[in-house]
Formats: sequence, structure tokens, C-alpha cells
Amino acid sequence: MTPLEWKEDRVLILDQRKLPLAIQWVTVMSADEMSLAIKNMVLRGAPLIGIAAAYALALESGREFSSPEKELEHLIAAGDILIKARPTAVNLKWAVNRILQKALEAFQKNEDIKTKVVIEAQMIHEEDRVMCSTIARHGSFILPEGVVLTHCNTGSLATGGEGTAYAVLKEGFREKKVRHVFACEARPFLQGSRLTAFELKEDNIPFTLITDSMAGHFLSRGAIQSVLVGADRIAANGDTANKIGTYSLAVLAYENKVPFYVAAPTSSFDRTIGSGFDIPIEERDPLEVLEIAGIRIAPEGIKVANPAFDVTPARFIRGIITEKGVAEFPYERSIGLLLENNLNLLNCEP
Repeated sequence: MTPLEWKEDRVLILDQRKLPLAIQWVTVMSADEMSLAIKNMVLRGAPLIGIAAAYALALESGREFSSPEKELEHLIAAGDILIKARPTAVNLKWAVNRILQKALEAFQKNEDIKTKVVIEAQMIHEEDRVMCSTIARHGSFILPEGVVLTHCNTGSLATGGEGTAYAVLKEGFREKKVRHVFACEARPFLQGSRLTAFELKEDNIPFTLITDSMAGHFLSRGAIQSVLVGADRIAANGDTANKIGTYSLAVLAYENKVPFYVAAPTSSFDRTIGSGFDIPIEERDPLEVLEIAGIRIAPEGIKVANPAFDVTPARFIRGIITEKGVAEFPYERSIGLLLENNLNLLNCEP
């Protein structure tokens, strides 16, 4: 399912808060509206919100301005609003900066800024589609045969293609390496039960939905041969930030000698951050914990913590699967090689 469509003067986005019970589209006309949609989880997934932000800037570049200087200033301000919508996923900042760089180049060359910005946004979208396919091939090559446990949602609803971690397990299923999938529900926003289960059902991949706290039981019984998740930001040392609950899964997998893999595009790497300790963690609305589908499930007047992400230390990760190859521990070295596209030292399909 395609969660986003570019329409020249607007962007149509699938309201993922309504899934799987209803298919409802939202029309976005500005960067302010897109920022709100990203913040409120109308759309989510690190690669997808980067694409959405790029298109939001394309919308802004289509407005009337008194001069190219004013247009460039406006885009920079709009980009800042978009970046602040969700602080953890570095793909958002990466996409905004890429669009702003293209706008600056067009300004310096006295070219039409809107044309260049729209083309760049479409290029980011297409590159993400291709990236998903390449991640799928690299990941399925190294994925052990058997049952895969995944967390949150990393499929077509989170990206511009078939997904990151989800694309790997989907390719593995095509190749008959993945026999079955266990999907954690991913409390409190339930991306696993609402979105991943929806995608697995649509793709006719056999799966079992479990609560997050059931993972240890199945890992300890030998029911799972690998754990495969996505990432919203990866530090220089290989520490990764992903949906809350991922760290627990990594520790459980390590304890039970089950390989734990991360799949993400290279745009998720942030080499300006030395370790996961420095990754900003988004704190979300307490109502996401206090309510389910608008119905309160907890007492009034209580204290709530709702961090959207946690950090998995690199030592628990068997490999980080990207479109350029698979990085392995020690990650400081292999990430450098990977980003320089020197794949001959990495464990990936020739």
C-alpha cells in the first residue's frame, strides 16, 4: 500500500491512525500541516517522514515570493518547523537539509528553485523505493532460516517502498527462508498490531501477533531463530534508537543466543553522535498510554512516562543491514567502510 502521493499542489497521505479499521486520506497543503501530521502520527516511519518533509518543502516552494532570496529564507524557516516535528528520526533532518541544499544551489545558479526542489523531493522518494529493494536482498542473504520476530512497523507504510526490516522478511519469505513471523504489538501506539499485522495479512505471510512482554517466553523456548527490527537513528559506534521495547528484545535475544539484526537506510546514520547516549529521545503525549482508541484504561491523576524510543547498544546487534551492505561489529570501522561503499570487507551478497 502506498501511504503518500504527490499531487503538484498538495500531498495526499494515508491516515495511519485509522488503520486497519478504515482507509482514510488526508490532504496536506503546507509545511505547517505536514509538521502537524508527522507530530500526530498521521504518518510515521523514519524514511517516510523524510519523504513527506521533502514534499512539504516542494509545496512551500510553489508559493509567490517577492524575490528568490525571500523564497530561500521561507524554505529554511519551513524546514526548521519540519525538523522539530519529531526529534529522534534523523532521516527527517537529512531529507530537509538535502532539499535546502538543492534550493541553495538553484539560488546561486539563478535557476528556478521550485523546479529543482520538486525534482529533488521526487528523487528522494524514488531512491527510497530502490533502497528498500536493496536492503531486502542484502538482508535475506544473511537471515537465518526459520521464524523471525519483528517489532513496530517497518513496511510499506513506513517507507517509500516495501520497507526496511519488513522488506527483508518479505524477501526471505519469497525465498522460503522465513517460515513464520512473530509480530510484537508495540505498545503504546500499537504499530505492530494495527499496521504490521495488517501488512502481513495483506501479503499472505503466516504470522502470530503477540504482546511485547511475550517475546521472552518464545525466545527462551527456541521458537524464534532471528529478531529483525528497524532504526530511527544509528550512532557512530553502532548504537541504535528504535521503537520503545527494542532494547528489551535485543537483551532477550542475546541471552537466548538468537541473532538480532537491524535494517535501515544509510540516511539513518548520524556520525556526529558518538553513542546512543546522545541520541535525543522523543517523549510523547501521556494519553497514548492512558487511552486505547480514545477509551481511558488507567485511573485519573496518575504520572505517566511515554518515551517513544529506546537505545540498543551495539554489542547486542549481530549486523546492521543497509542498502550499501551489512555492517558488523566493531561498528566504528565497518560503518565507515560501508558509508564509503567499500563492500568487499562486509558480509553481504556479492
